[in-house]
Amino acid sequence: MKISVKAPAKINLTLDVLRKREDGYHEVEMIMTTVDLADRIDLIHLEEDQIIVDVSEGYVPNDERNLAYQAAKILKERYNIQKGVSIYITKNIPVAAGLAGGSSDAAATLRGLNELWQLNLSLDELAELGKEIGSDVAFCVYGGTALATGRGEIVKRISSPPPFWVVLAKPPIGVSTAEVYGKLKVDQIIHPDTKAMLKAIDEKDFTGICSQLHNVLEDVTFKAYPEVKHIKAQMQRFGADGVLMSGSGPTVFGLVQKESRLNRIYNGLRGFCSNVYAVRLISQQHS
Repeated sequence: MKISVKAPAKINLTLDVLRKREDGYHEVEMIMTTVDLADRIDLIHLEEDQIIVDVSEGYVPNDERNLAYQAAKILKERYNIQKGVSIYITKNIPVAAGLAGGSSDAAATLRGLNELWQLNLSLDELAELGKEIGSDVAFCVYGGTALATGRGEIVKRISSPPPFWVVLAKPPIGVSTAEVYGKLKVDQIIHPDTKAMLKAIDEKDFTGICSQLHNVLEDVTFKAYPEVKHIKAQMQRFGADGVLMSGSGPTVFGLVQKESRLNRIYNGLRGFCSNVYAVRLISQQHS
């Protein structure tokens, strides 16, 4: 038996850091939404009691470092599953890009194995398991749009923004999330107005959403990787309605309402950046 599951990328419409916690993590408050750039996870039932991971890109680990592997392992252990699974990951989401590709792969694996192994777990139960794998996995289990707090694992689902296009551009570098958070000076942060962003989303106010885009990690990543700042400036110059770096970077996204403008931005960025995507929001959540 085989099941295929989509694992969509996420972008941060806001990312705020409130404080550094005693456990070393940062207390965050962020609004995330899923976009239609997705990895594909193919799950094949095995009678042998083993987990096999194969990835379309050779530089992605295929052992217990892979979050999809961890997702399968946690389900097997928690629910005493004596059978195995072969997991094939077709990567479309760039790696170490601030788009939660690995977390989304893990979430899709949880959802798919829930079906393959007929566990009948709710999304809330899957999200609880996801919290043990990584900060973004719980959000990715639900998909759609949400406010995430704690270290990102406490997820409150909210209504979707109005439809618009998203242009994603990633320079050919990877950024370490731990390194960016490590350099962040929490006492010098200018905080986003999360409440204003929630209101703009609730009122389907595209202009309001664009005006409230804010990510407190931008300055840190821009200092370390000036090419990320350059991409943001170019995207603004080409006419995106709102531009922001996603997560800890290096991917920058632009929100675009008019399709006629979309092509100009997309083609302009393709001139100096190889990883450029034009996608839509995925407004619906997983059921």
